[in-house]
Amino acid sequence: MKASEFDKSFEDGEEILQHLDLSKSNRPLQKQKRINVDFPTWMIESLDREANRIGVTRQSIIKVWLAERLEQQALERTGS
Repeated sequence: MKASEFDKSFEDGEEILQHLDLSKSNRPLQKQKRINVDFPTWMIESLDREANRIGVTRQSIIKVWLAERLEQQALERTGS
């Protein structure tokens, strides 16, 4: 399939996944790396309460909150 045909299929809302080789796909900057972090018990209990309240795992809430804070810091550094 030519690129122009692929583009037209995409723009027309047609199914295009069968034309892609997803076996080698990746998500840039999404590679995972395991780390160990020690938290005080009171902090873990607070994280668990909040995670349970919104229906997510402790790991998920930590990731979301850290990402939000890192984005906030980046915006503050750029003056936006």
